[in-house]
Amino acid sequence: MLTVWAILIDGFIYASWLFLVAAGLTVIYGVMRILNMAHGSLYALGAYAAASALGWYYSGGGEQLWVAFAIIAVSAVLIGAVTGLVIERGLLRLMYGRDEILMLIITFAVLLILEDVMKLVWGTTPYFAWQPYAAMGRISIDVLTVSLYDIMVLVVSVVIGVGLWFWLERTNTGKILRSIIHDREVSEAMGVNVRRMFTITFMVGATLGAIAGGVTAPIISVVPGIGIEVIVLAFAVVVTGGLGSITGAAIGAVIVGLARATSVHTMPELELFIIYAVMAAVLVFRPHGLFGQAVARKI
Repeated sequence: MLTVWAILIDGFIYASWLFLVAAGLTVIYGVMRILNMAHGSLYALGAYAAASALGWYYSGGGEQLWVAFAIIAVSAVLIGAVTGLVIERGLLRLMYGRDEILMLIITFAVLLILEDVMKLVWGTTPYFAWQPYAAMGRISIDVLTVSLYDIMVLVVSVVIGVGLWFWLERTNTGKILRSIIHDREVSEAMGVNVRRMFTITFMVGATLGAIAGGVTAPIISVVPGIGIEVIVLAFAVVVTGGLGSITGAAIGAVIVGLARATSVHTMPELELFIIYAVMAAVLVFRPHGLFGQAVARKI
């Protein structure tokens, strides 16, 4: 039973982090049909921005935990929104209507460019922002101890998931976005400013990626290459759940998280293999993912 509890706790905590990472990626694909390879770099930018801002705060004698959380949120939102706006307005807007493979290559080029930009700005020395993680302490669940910061990450992922659902299902903007998802040409013919909605969508997706990085910064050492590692995991989650589905991203994150936790606690040598084995097993029976739907080709 102890192992089962450990698997459940670790699995759901890891799943919450996976959902944070994958949410922005699936939002962008769902509306814009762009598989954004640069999402990993947006995650890394959020982590670097949060780690730098926290470093300045704590080196100046700051001690308030709520201020540290505010710094993480503000720095991640700012860098995510601004970078997303620049990428969408400066590059992607010129490429709309092109083949999805070409868009994939373009966003991969953006990923490589941003990786070098981050090295120029922050260098290659690791950044550490451990203070909020340590300050929150740990709690005991039976004989297991769990970091309260990890619990907070789980809560943040739930809040973001509910917020995205409410935005897409209960707001006028969300209804317009869903109409674009179903038929872009008809929406444009009815007066919807599709390009403006694309800008909003890409900024939201980029901001979500940066928030995931900012929240993760106190848990890890922020070093070059973290974005590339993350984008592979994010793809595994969204492909398992179904590209473009928020519900699919959540369910996919839970499945992958629990599978990884089971492997870590029983067969640690298979930790990475099990993630992609789960994805492959799902795609064998559901080629479009658990909640993905086949799209009719227009001729």
